[in-house]
Amino acid sequence: MTPDSSSRSDSQFGEDCRVFREGSMPSGKFNVAIIGGGVVGSAISRDLARHGADCVLIDAADDVGTGTSKANTAILHTGFDAEPGSLEARLLPRGHELLSDFAQECGIPLSGIGALLVAWNDAELNQLPIIKAKAETNGYLNATMVESDDLYRREPALGPGALGALEIPDEGILCPWTTTLALASDACAGGCRIIFDAKVTAIDSGRPHTIRTARGSIQADFVVNAAGLYGDEVDAMMGHQRFSVVPRRGQLIVFDKLAAALVNQTILPVPTEKSKGVLIAPTVYGNVMLGPTAEDLTDKRDTATTDEGLAGLMVDCDRIMPTLSGYEVTATYAGLRAATSQRDYHLYVDSDQKYAVAGGIRSTGLSASMAIAEYLREELRAAGLELTAERKYPPPAMPNIGEAELRPYQSEDLIETDPDNGRIVCFCERVTKAEISAAFESQIPPVGAAGLKRRTRAGMGRCQGFFCGAVIEDEIEERVGS
Repeated sequence: MTPDSSSRSDSQFGEDCRVFREGSMPSGKFNVAIIGGGVVGSAISRDLARHGADCVLIDAADDVGTGTSKANTAILHTGFDAEPGSLEARLLPRGHELLSDFAQECGIPLSGIGALLVAWNDAELNQLPIIKAKAETNGYLNATMVESDDLYRREPALGPGALGALEIPDEGILCPWTTTLALASDACAGGCRIIFDAKVTAIDSGRPHTIRTARGSIQADFVVNAAGLYGDEVDAMMGHQRFSVVPRRGQLIVFDKLAAALVNQTILPVPTEKSKGVLIAPTVYGNVMLGPTAEDLTDKRDTATTDEGLAGLMVDCDRIMPTLSGYEVTATYAGLRAATSQRDYHLYVDSDQKYAVAGGIRSTGLSASMAIAEYLREELRAAGLELTAERKYPPPAMPNIGEAELRPYQSEDLIETDPDNGRIVCFCERVTKAEISAAFESQIPPVGAAGLKRRTRAGMGRCQGFFCGAVIEDEIEERVGS
């Protein structure tokens, strides 16, 4: 049964609206309800929609990708250091392949700069051959050992004392904001509905399931739990206690673009049992990033940075790349990962209950998202979800907010076509009036400054919106209202 979308109130988004914010809810019964609009939930929605499922994506926030997916290290992982035999090790290489192709199709900013896993003491140096062997067990054969002299030729700004490195040439960096938005937009193009501001409060498991939210109820034959930090709570609503989520906070520091020349590849630490450790990496926006920390908390909403956490990062910076610490800090932020007692992903499909889980997806979720979606699609098919062969339609064309390709303000052709491409609104990040207009006219428009920043970079530069903030608020007021 195809839901009737004629009752929607978001008329400003056009007749073919797939997005429901304030006001109405879509009616009818869906094949699948996906709970959680992060990168994994968006990837699952896209994959199922492309295979003919009538889907609805439900999120408690006012936009996709507002949780873990918006505040991470934005590394495209190869899976070289995943635990052999794990689901993570199986899915990361496939996810790397799928996301690399999808990024090229959609215009998601991505740069395959490679990474260097640097050893700073004898114990870490002795780990490098072991990690290389693990990579080969996982099917990754391109890792190579780098001697100390060669390492410093490649990365002359490294601090003293590095003994060697393992190069992973296929690691990359990408834009996590555009990735999630592209996946969700592609899902919408396939007919998926997205309901925002709809925190799930209860689930009446049955035939069909009734998902009760803060905005009303949705019925669906299958439920997919991709609720991230709240995945254990949704699992409990379905009558299970298979895992418990501990929010693990990662604080990060973003340095000014003038520091970009210091770093050529991502500088990775030798990982520990608890985390992948503190890295230094270029970003696709032209900055340099340092972090993250790894702090287990109890509050799933605590994304505050702390003096202690940031000071600890600067100590690491002085050791890894002391010159970097002398550059201006543009921003600090923190994100929460959904850590569980099990290091591997929690991917389950209960055929009898018609319920699937994508839980405990930590720092590699961005990289593995499309492979997780592919995996669960086939598990759901085996559990009785009727699907078709993949439907072919054009992928979404995403705006370029990276620095590797030509930006609108740099293009004489674009400016000639529309002078607003030459009218700068955010001078720090060179965001134009045309880019802001395009964001509000897109498949999933923003409703506030944070969402606009994730689509355009407006307000994320040196002044952090001090000069452009009032203009941006006026634009939001004009298009969305207060």
